[in-house]
Amino acid sequence: MKNYTPKEIVEELDKYIVGQKEAKKSVAVALRNRYRRNLLPDDFKEEVTPKNIIMVGPTGVGKTEIARRIAKLVEAPFVKVEATKFTEVGYVGRDVDSMVRDLVEAAVRMVKEEKLKKVTEKAKKIAEDRLIDYIIGKRKKQTKNPFEVLFNYPSAEKSEETEEESMQYKREEIRQKLRNGELDNYVVEIEVTDTSTPMLEMYTNLGSEEMNINLQDIFADILPKKKKIKKVPVYEAKRILESEEAQNLIDMDEVIEEAIKRAENDGIIFIDEIDKIASSGYTAGPDVSREGVQRDILPIIEGCTVMTKYGPVKTDHILFIAAGAFNVAKVSDLIPELQGRFPVRVNLKPLTKEDFIRILKEPKNALAKQYQELLRTEGIEVKYTDEAIEAIAEVAYLINQQSEDIGARRLHTVMEKLFEELSFNAPELGGQQIVITEEYVKEQLKDSLNKYEVSKYIL
Repeated sequence: MKNYTPKEIVEELDKYIVGQKEAKKSVAVALRNRYRRNLLPDDFKEEVTPKNIIMVGPTGVGKTEIARRIAKLVEAPFVKVEATKFTEVGYVGRDVDSMVRDLVEAAVRMVKEEKLKKVTEKAKKIAEDRLIDYIIGKRKKQTKNPFEVLFNYPSAEKSEETEEESMQYKREEIRQKLRNGELDNYVVEIEVTDTSTPMLEMYTNLGSEEMNINLQDIFADILPKKKKIKKVPVYEAKRILESEEAQNLIDMDEVIEEAIKRAENDGIIFIDEIDKIASSGYTAGPDVSREGVQRDILPIIEGCTVMTKYGPVKTDHILFIAAGAFNVAKVSDLIPELQGRFPVRVNLKPLTKEDFIRILKEPKNALAKQYQELLRTEGIEVKYTDEAIEAIAEVAYLINQQSEDIGARRLHTVMEKLFEELSFNAPELGGQQIVITEEYVKEQLKDSLNKYEVSKYIL
């Protein structure tokens, strides 16, 4: 896990997310506390549990993006789950344990990629030797005539030495051509491991998807690995063989051990739409999709051991970040035990017109920049006037006010409509410079302006 100070974390988040200082500060402190915990003595380390966070705010204000960016920033295993996907134990649907299994899978992928990068050069060398063997044709091992050994014929040995020298020269010649790319389009037959396994589906209390995976793993270990012949161009053969050799060079037991450790200590689970499983008090009787799911989630957040196909995983030190709009239910509608497991509560503010202007211009991946880069591929140079940016932000803000408030996602709708005509005609407009003005915005968005009666607000 990378070491960042809280201020550095907030600065990095500012590159992609506009506003929401309180939420950024909370996650920055939570991440720094994880780093501090790792420096504690082992006997005290176990006593320090993460301070889980619950984010409250309308859709499209950056809740998910904050969680995703911090996980990417510190290179921690991260998984996003929807609370509405889960059902109470005993009912058909996903069980809550699957969020931990998904986290471990993410950790295994992460550690495996890191290990593969370390063996890339060695794998390339081995793959190159294999590819040369396939190009020149594998040499069959010749059995010596027992009479040659008995009478020690020198001529046979000499011819073998000559053949070996000739073969070595030929291999080096092919190696040079391979590195120069001269043989890239040459089609070659290669032998690779057949990784496909028959799908067996059984329904158990583990859930059908888990049983499928476990059965495939069991049979993969018992049955011998099959080989198959593929005819591919040399450039494709290079990629296939390098990937196969890299897989052979890494120790999967070591990968799994490190992945479980990383998931347990650095893992982040983001539970979205948690307000949808809060009982608002209007329903009568038990509701399996609400309180039942809360009761099932509770032990995972409190700390328990979940069985995965890689072994048992403890959830005591996994950081949970929950989020919801809470426009119908309130945080207090969650069961008290669950509320107590989210000690940090952050309210995210609805986006203003000024926020929309900043979203269009400031972030590293700003929406206005994205359309400029997309159209640059067609040879079109797009520029915006300040008035145009302001008009786009005004339209998005007012539509949110008059219809459903979907936050920054409204900008995607407005920008797509604004550039629809230009994107359609782009192949014929190559080499031109297009300036997006306030008048152009009004013209392209007039249908939206009339529909929501916001034209009178645009001066």
